[in-house]
Amino acid sequence: MILKEILQQLETAVNPVAKVLHKGDHFKVLAIGFKKGMLLKEHKTPLTALLTVFEGKVIYREGDMEKVLSQYESTPIPINVIHSVEAVENSLCLVTQG
Repeated sequence: MILKEILQQLETAVNPVAKVLHKGDHFKVLAIGFKKGMLLKEHKTPLTALLTVFEGKVIYREGDMEKVLSQYESTPIPINVIHSVEAVENSLCLVTQG
C-alpha cells in the first residue's frame, strides 16, 4: 500500500516522495519515489545505509564522486557524509538504515 501511495503522490509532486516502510529499534527502511529530474538535496545520515534502486535509474553523488545506479543495483551510504540522489528516469528506491 505504501508504494502505491508514493506513486500516486508523485503524479503531482515537485520533490521526491519518501515514506517509512518498516522501522525497528535499530533500523529503518524507507521507500523513495522520484520523477525524472527530481533531486534529493544534499544531506547526511546518522546511521549506515544502503541505497537500492528497484525501478529506474539514479545518480548517487558523494563529494566529487558520482555513481549511476540502475534497477537492482545498490551502493552503501557512509555515516555523516554529505550526499545527494538525482533521478535520471522515473525511479523507485529503497534506503535501508541501521
